[in-house]
Amino acid sequence: MKTALLFDLDGTLIDSDKIHYEVFVDLLEPRGVKIDAEFYRAHIHGKLNHDIFSELCPGEDPDWWDKHKEAEYRRRLGPAYPPIAGTTEILDLADAMGWPKAVVTNAPRDNGEAVLEALGLAQRFDTLVIGAECARAKPDPAPYAEGLRRLGATAETSLAFEDSPSGIRSAVAAGLKTIGLRTMLDDAELHALGCAATIADYRDPALADHIEQLKRMAA
Repeated sequence: MKTALLFDLDGTLIDSDKIHYEVFVDLLEPRGVKIDAEFYRAHIHGKLNHDIFSELCPGEDPDWWDKHKEAEYRRRLGPAYPPIAGTTEILDLADAMGWPKAVVTNAPRDNGEAVLEALGLAQRFDTLVIGAECARAKPDPAPYAEGLRRLGATAETSLAFEDSPSGIRSAVAAGLKTIGLRTMLDDAELHALGCAATIADYRDPALADHIEQLKRMAA
């Protein structure tokens, strides 16, 4: 049984919620939509732009808002941005073990590719799975199932890394043990959604036991 690591993107490889939050505030507050941290978590975090703008801008074209918002996000992201601490080390470990790696995201493809370039990680993954290009996006399990299919891996011997409710539900429903990153939600919230463990970043000691379990299964 083949082992693989599957990663969400925003909030999991890059701590980008601050940029997303600011873009949404700047776009929507002039239209009378008051956004604070609680509203962001309830109505925006981890959701598809089409659904967000359909809810918050009824009667307007959500596809136009989607393209406009993501172009502004990419502009603010810039050409270089640091990955979450320990990312390079866990990718190096996966390479040393021969474990393939995927990014599985609800972000548009332009964003996914731009973020990986900005992080300096574009060549580190075997595949990039885009939710909107699957039969259904997260929280449906289809994106993670597609990631496993492309990597030729089994859910029982692989790990997913996530940070949002929709992403965690997707990974867990695909049968993956899921590690939650505490970039937006806290330990209790992540466990309640189904995470097997939570970490601050990829250097967190809480991750070590789960990696050792994968090594034993791969032996």
